[in-house]
Amino acid sequence: RDLTVKEFFADQLGDALIENHALEAKMASALDDVLLEAPGDRIIKSFSGGQQARLLLAAALIQDPTILLLDEPTNNLDADGLWHLQDLIQDTDKTCLVISHDEDFLNSFTDRVLYLDIFSKKIETYAGDYFFVKEEIKKRIKRENAKNALLKRQAQTKKDQANKFANKGGGMRKVAKTMRKVAAEMEDSFVDVRKEDIALRDFTVPFSASESADLLSIEQVSAFQRAAKIEAGPIVLRKGSRVRVCGPNGIGKTTFLEMIVAGTAPGVTIGRGARIGYYRQDFHNLDFGSTVLSCLEKAANFNHSEEEMRRTAARFFLRGQIMQQKVETLSEGQKGLLSLTCLCLERPSILIMDEPTNHINFRHLPALAGAIRNFQGACVLVSHDFNFVRDVGIESTIDMGKVLNND
Repeated sequence: RDLTVKEFFADQLGDALIENHALEAKMASALDDVLLEAPGDRIIKSFSGGQQARLLLAAALIQDPTILLLDEPTNNLDADGLWHLQDLIQDTDKTCLVISHDEDFLNSFTDRVLYLDIFSKKIETYAGDYFFVKEEIKKRIKRENAKNALLKRQAQTKKDQANKFANKGGGMRKVAKTMRKVAAEMEDSFVDVRKEDIALRDFTVPFSASESADLLSIEQVSAFQRAAKIEAGPIVLRKGSRVRVCGPNGIGKTTFLEMIVAGTAPGVTIGRGARIGYYRQDFHNLDFGSTVLSCLEKAANFNHSEEEMRRTAARFFLRGQIMQQKVETLSEGQKGLLSLTCLCLERPSILIMDEPTNHINFRHLPALAGAIRNFQGACVLVSHDFNFVRDVGIESTIDMGKVLNND
């Protein structure tokens, strides 16, 4: 992240002897492929999350591979970036192996699905697009459950008959023994039904009331030394308000949210006594050097017992040895679940959610959307996930690109 763009691409090529003009030509071609303007002397970490996602894709393309391995490539991309990535994958003659929690994105180009079953430790291969494969798996599970149910009934019938014959004595006991053996064989024939990942159950983020009915007032947006007033007038958030902030990658959405949380955003007023709960997309508001339990203790601020903290964490699959792990050792998905646990312990008045769907398993998203939708306080959301935005119940939108560029 501390490298310049030019140093980053040179490192990706792994050719210390490449001439400057050749490197710049390859850079220009790769950056053009991902629709990004990036001066060679600019530091990588100065780019937004969406721009860094495009740089990573360009770094893969600059190597002219025969196989593209893409791990959650839609994270942080705006709508234009997402559509362009879909087109790029659909048009390329390269083999693409993609991991993504965005089902619509996956379905736009897949013709084969590899399913890694964490229970059986096997890889299952299916032909067809993503949604077709999902339906095939559902049908298969239904057939396997039906077969097991039939075998269970038949085995129980044999057991009942065996018990009946055993009570008659004589030669019937031998018949009963045979029937029990048949019943046991039937039970051994039960099909191993594929298990799905466990999804989050519905949960609630507790609300902390403030002294003011107006929890948050946004009169203008600002980022990177740019600011502009909202033409339609201030957007005032009260209990139940849901506002989305959108705009192209690099416009400063994350920076704007950070300024709101820090109380330094010009033209933004936080209601008296209102408490902000912040879900940050890179999780840097968590102490990576602390244990999970220590992070929860900080979020609880002495308002919850250890038993309550552990019980809350367990709802988000954080239990056992995980509680003593350092945050830096967690997967990105686990960090997301830890952030949600912290929000529940903090009891905020306002939720600031920056791309909360990026690292969360898609099976958890209905519960997450429901928690935000039913939250008693106000919420400001940045998300590229159209379905999630719809499910949350957004009532108004701030398009930072339009606001700042119309100034």
